Amino acid sequence: MINKTNKANILFVVNPISGHSQKEMFPDFVKAMLDHDQFNYRIEYTQYAGHGILLGIEAVNEGLDMVVAVGGDGTINEVARGLINSETTLGIIPSGSGNGLARHLNIPLNIEGALRLINSGKKSKIDTGIINGKTFVSIAGVGFDAMVADLFAKDGSRGFLTYFKIVATHFQGYNPEAYTIILDNQQEIKTSALFISLANSNQFGYNTTIAPQAELNDGLLDVCIVEKPNIFDMPLIINLMLLKMIHKSKFVQIYKAKSIEIKRTKNKVVNIDGEPIKLEKDLVIEVNPLSLNIIIP
Repeated sequence: MINKTNKANILFVVNPISGHSQKEMFPDFVKAMLDHDQFNYRIEYTQYAGHGILLGIEAVNEGLDMVVAVGGDGTINEVARGLINSETTLGIIPSGSGNGLARHLNIPLNIEGALRLINSGKKSKIDTGIINGKTFVSIAGVGFDAMVADLFAKDGSRGFLTYFKIVATHFQGYNPEAYTIILDNQQEIKTSALFISLANSNQFGYNTTIAPQAELNDGLLDVCIVEKPNIFDMPLIINLMLLKMIHKSKFVQIYKAKSIEIKRTKNKVVNIDGEPIKLEKDLVIEVNPLSLNIIIP
């Protein structure tokens, strides 16, 4: 239990198995770097999938000021789901593989820098998304992207090389699927797509930007429809993603909407902040505006 004083109360939620970072030294970093004149704190380690949600909910019920997710986008998603529409603020210490949301927010990718940012205490409100009742903070998606997320989750190795190996191995044989997309109950789009991303933030991680103009507080999601390019076009596609210019590709269409319906032919996995989750065939997506307090640079 954190003692109630005039100091702010922080819970650090650490995913001990995310990414590459060694978590054993984390308590020493907090002891050395956190401003103890400002904060009381305790550290909890997630013990199973979904544990971060429960810890977030308990922190809100306890009236804690901040919960800091120490892990990747999946850990951030779990903790954030417990904090939605509350006064409790989310902090991020990125230690996952891709760290997409942290990169979008320009949060330092090292523990020392991220702790200094928490000491600064600057916060803002951001939107979150909901897909068939499941919250996402950064990006949700269907198609090839979701299949890659599923294979990545099952692989024993992490990191960009593992991600790239999965993409390279399965890209050529992947057949685009048929989708019907309805934007804001008005515009209907029928397409055969490699994948569709529903972007609140701008990237998957590893600085691969799928929605260069996405903003976290505009009340809209960027709907990125990507057709399957020729294998010989892939180097250009990758370069455009790294240069934040993918929207200029002839294979990519991006729309902005508050609500989206996606009708699929099969209920395959959906990528929700990097985690593969099986959902119904028909997907209903909407924005939850300014629903999460978050520490930002």
